[in-house]
Formats: sequence, C-alpha cells, structure tokens
Amino acid sequence: MSQLLLISSSRVHPTGFLEHCREAIASHFLGCDEVTFIPYALANHNHYESIVKTAFAPIGIPIRSIHHASNPQEQIRSAKGIFTGGGNTFRLLKTLYELDLISHLQERISSGEARYMGSSAGTNLAGPTIRTTNDMPIVEPPTFEALNLVPFQLNPHYLDADPNSTHKGETRAQRLTEYLEENEIPVVGLREGSWLTVDRKTCLLSGTTGMMLFRQGCEPQEIGPTADLSFLMN
Repeated sequence: MSQLLLISSSRVHPTGFLEHCREAIASHFLGCDEVTFIPYALANHNHYESIVKTAFAPIGIPIRSIHHASNPQEQIRSAKGIFTGGGNTFRLLKTLYELDLISHLQERISSGEARYMGSSAGTNLAGPTIRTTNDMPIVEPPTFEALNLVPFQLNPHYLDADPNSTHKGETRAQRLTEYLEENEIPVVGLREGSWLTVDRKTCLLSGTTGMMLFRQGCEPQEIGPTADLSFLMN
C-alpha cells in the first residue's frame, strides 16, 4: 500500500534545493494539508527546517518539523505526508531508533495512511538496510535495518567512473559489487537528477539521468532515464 517518492539528491546543478523535482513533489503530496519533516540526518535542525520550508513554499504545502514535537511518535501516527531529508544516514537511523520512531514510520507508511518522500539519506532509509549508503559511520546505530518499504537496496548519488581519472581507488560500481558478494538483494544506483515513484507494487524511474541496477551474478545494467521497475517489487 506504500506511496513513495525516493529522490537521489535534493540539489542538482544548476537548480535550487528540490527545484528539479518540484512537480513530482507537488503531485506526490497532492491533497496533503501538511508534511511532517524529519531533519535528523543533519545536526542543525532549525536551519534545515528553514531550507525545506522555503523549498515547499511554491508548492503551497506547510512543513512541520518533528524536532519541535513534544511527542514525535504521535506526530508520525497522525501524519499524512512525511519527508525525510538528506545528510548522514547513520546519524539519521540512530536518532530514529533512539526516539522509537522506526516501527511507527513503517506502520504509517506501509498501511498507506501516509505518503513518504525521501532524499539522499531519507531515500537510503526506504530500503531493507542502509548497507549501501555512501556515508561515513560517524555514529553507530543499534542495527543497519531500515524501513524496508521496498525489497531492494538504494544507492543515491550514484557516480559513474571517470575513464580519464588517475584515481586508483575503488569505483562506486566496485563497492556495490562487493555488497553483492555477501548479499543477494538488488541495488538501485540512482544518479543525481533521478527518482523513483512507488505506488503499491508499481515502481517507476523518472528524471533525466537514469540509474544502474546491480544484481548478484549479473553485469551492472544501465536503465532509464525513465523506466518501469515494477519487476523489482516482487
């Protein structure tokens, strides 16, 4: 029953914060009179809130950041729209567990009672685990298990290797292939400027830049920039 909008990045050159996907956001939250914002991936919650409020102003949807709530669990239980912003995925997940919000988010979103939008770290959160994030583990959550709203892993900000680079370290593709040496769950590598819309068992890729699909035992597959990915929902 989940209705999800999973964005690779909030900022895409040369546009402003969430500007490149504003129409998709407006469509996703159509009918919502308010969106609950989860700012825990960044340290300065007030500043983050102000940025998001400015970005949502042209859409005409008020933002209520959960960091002001005296009872965050109750705010999630009553929310009809939820946006989790980017930043550090480990810090985000740790805070959500500390506030006992994971199960409340899962229930509210999976039941279809709330529409969910994630960007970057917030998109990582939608998968089974955060094991394919690009972030540094600056804090240690009790587990890597996330919201499990989709049956595949996510890697926002996916970068293709530069054939002209002299850098000899691992490429993003090599790192995700290492993940698949130990795990069978597919990985969607979302490039900047791409996003997924999920409605129950339908999953669509949108945007302008496409994605890479990584599956155990298979060569990485170029997909998009638009495509039906519903086969990944089974």
